[in-house]
Amino acid sequence: VQLQASGGGLVQAGGSLRLSCAASGRTFSRYTMGWFRQAPGKEREFVSRISRSGGVTAYADSVKGRFTISRDYNTNTVHLQMNNLKPEDTAVYYCAAGEGVSSRDKSDYEHWGQGTLVTVSS
Repeated sequence: VQLQASGGGLVQAGGSLRLSCAASGRTFSRYTMGWFRQAPGKEREFVSRISRSGGVTAYADSVKGRFTISRDYNTNTVHLQMNNLKPEDTAVYYCAAGEGVSSRDKSDYEHWGQGTLVTVSS
């Protein structure tokens, strides 16, 4: 599967952005989908994931209550709605697909998109 992330940009603190990740191929439903992010000088970290059925989601504590992940099987797209953004959310955001069980570990995701930059100004 190939992944194409989009939707990043510059936003003021308290604002919102919606990231999208389009997956190619007809096997979208086989994959757990995840979002990770990497800030300058830091390791890539888990943000959110959604199960293959779409029925189970998980979030990092730092984004819980502000971010919402969803997936659309008609368009093979996963979205990350980000509200009440904070300067510490500034990072390159990556979508990922994994065939195994739902996981927060980036090593469990075999396929990665190219990343989209989110910058939150104070």
